[in-house]
Amino acid sequence: MPARSKARKRAVDVLYESELRGRPPLTTLADRIELADPPVPDYTRQLVEGVVEHAQRLDELLAAHAQGWTLDRMAPVDRNILRVGAYELLYADDVPDAVAISEAVRLARELAGEESPAFVNGLLAHLLELKPTLLP
Repeated sequence: MPARSKARKRAVDVLYESELRGRPPLTTLADRIELADPPVPDYTRQLVEGVVEHAQRLDELLAAHAQGWTLDRMAPVDRNILRVGAYELLYADDVPDAVAISEAVRLARELAGEESPAFVNGLLAHLLELKPTLLP
């Protein structure tokens, strides 16, 4: 598995763990960096910090465009895969849009339920269509 793919999975793990434990993601990230077992890739840190920095806007967009779903109703793993995917799609200029979406779908296949890959793909593809109007 390529290094960035592993880093994305680790970022989702950190965000998911934080949510389940009711802890700030940056605290969980700092704990994982300190333990370094396994070592935390720099790209994981960038993703977690980026998701935290843009959390309000990412959640607003996901909630507004997830037809028939609220953020609270989404499975926690789906919600965090979507946050990472939407962050890369909208804020990571060095990641091609197609890569951001395909990596999120891959994570959904690996970590989430049977219907999750289609849900993740559909929502992120919709955000991609709207991307020119979503950011200042």
